[in-house]
Amino acid sequence: MLTLYHAPWSRSSAMLWLLEELGQPYEIALTDIRMQGGLPESYRAIQPNKKVPAIDHDGTIVTERAAISIYLCEQFPQAGLAPAVGDPDRAAYLTWLVYADSVFDPVLAAKAHGTDYMGSGYSYGSFAEMTAHLDRTLSARPYIAGDRFTAADVQIASGIHYGIQVLKILPETSPLTTYLARVFARPAYKTSSGKDFDMAKAAGMVPG
Repeated sequence: MLTLYHAPWSRSSAMLWLLEELGQPYEIALTDIRMQGGLPESYRAIQPNKKVPAIDHDGTIVTERAAISIYLCEQFPQAGLAPAVGDPDRAAYLTWLVYADSVFDPVLAAKAHGTDYMGSGYSYGSFAEMTAHLDRTLSARPYIAGDRFTAADVQIASGIHYGIQVLKILPETSPLTTYLARVFARPAYKTSSGKDFDMAKAAGMVPG
């Protein structure tokens, strides 16, 4: 059995989308990362920092979005969400999966907290460099790693959406908004988004 440890409207929402793209049966273990006092210490056996997402696949625990994406696409290659070893697009696919976690996310978080760039002692660049890189890439090709949709698009598109619509710090440039419209038209995104909304509403996160 495949279980996703998930909190609605969080970083694990992208993994919910990925699971819908894979088309495999899965269960959701609702994980209230926002609960007063935090999650119980026992949850560190699943995720050492008491975060989401994490998956349990028949007893195998995987954390971190890039690792989960790579693992799941290798387990279920029939979904066609990852270029195979030797495919010319594989390098870009792996690069963008890791970029989403190691550059995009920390740069976005730093900007949201009022810091644009913290110097060469940090492993990522500036907000301006990141946004320019996204614009250049998505001006040149329809998907982040090439001419086809991959699991890297799930991560990058989710981050772009969060930066534009939630944090409201990413610029709504034409390459970014056109890209989001393209990938959000996918049935799996619409299904996962609907499920996430229903879970958020049940958790009292939806006003009114």
